[in-house]
Amino acid sequence: MSYLLLVFLVFWSLLANAAKEIIIPLNNWSSQQVVSHAVGQLLAKQGYRVRYQSISSKDQWGAIQRGYVHFQLEIWQASMAEHFDMMVSAKQIVDMGRHDAVGREDWWYPIYVEKECPKLPSWQALNECYSLFSDQSKLGIYYSGPWNFGDADIIRALDLKFEIRRFNHANGIWKVLHQANKTSQPILVLNWSPNWTDIEVQGRFVEFPEYEPECEYDPDWGINPDMVRDCGNPKSGWIKKAAWVGLEHYDVCVYQFIKNINFSNDMLARASHLINVEGLELTAAADNWLSLYSENVSEWLQTFESSTCK
Repeated sequence: MSYLLLVFLVFWSLLANAAKEIIIPLNNWSSQQVVSHAVGQLLAKQGYRVRYQSISSKDQWGAIQRGYVHFQLEIWQASMAEHFDMMVSAKQIVDMGRHDAVGREDWWYPIYVEKECPKLPSWQALNECYSLFSDQSKLGIYYSGPWNFGDADIIRALDLKFEIRRFNHANGIWKVLHQANKTSQPILVLNWSPNWTDIEVQGRFVEFPEYEPECEYDPDWGINPDMVRDCGNPKSGWIKKAAWVGLEHYDVCVYQFIKNINFSNDMLARASHLINVEGLELTAAADNWLSLYSENVSEWLQTFESSTCK
């Protein structure tokens, strides 16, 4: 193949991809934003026009179904399985595979809290120690975000002396956690793993009754015969990817690229750490993340070396 022909083919490939816009959703937690920007940077280098769309995890499902956004890289079982499973079954979105990363999302506290409430992490200790978390309220305070974990159902089913204070973004949770850590103030927050706290803050999840699927729909299951959700969230939850059903037809190379992406626990924890602890701006955090995991990235990018994508 002549040099001029090779240059022409490369130019034509970039021109064809440049005509295609890839829209990536940005949710309201750090790891998702960092890895989404990182993947967007990789696609931009392949010649695609990349646009980021800020959207809540609740509102994203219709957007993915309609192709208003093209894929989602972080879908967590405890908070998103209901919508995800329903829409995959209805063939409204595509299941793009499971990451090696294993997730847990539940009530969490810094380890120093056990000095004042030594029966933790058992959930029964919460009502014995609720006043430690009261913040001048009659009830203990549990800080959470805008996502649906069924926490109010858990409080009712297990008769916990707690109320929920919600933030619109994960940053609100981390702000009150940082403030509490400064003085070793007892605090109870929604947390998840992998997350920056895996690296930076020693803590534990509250151990609620073990999760079983029946806990979500069968009142006879569990310790409360009259209510569902008398259990915790899955301890080893999946983290998956999803895509618009039209993505494979729209661009088979991007479709296969997203299928090839595979995050580890360390990758997601570090993505969050770059923002929440190291204080990097989003673009810089994505750059650093790509450098840290360059070997993995190189494997994912082999998609664009296939004969289909050249």
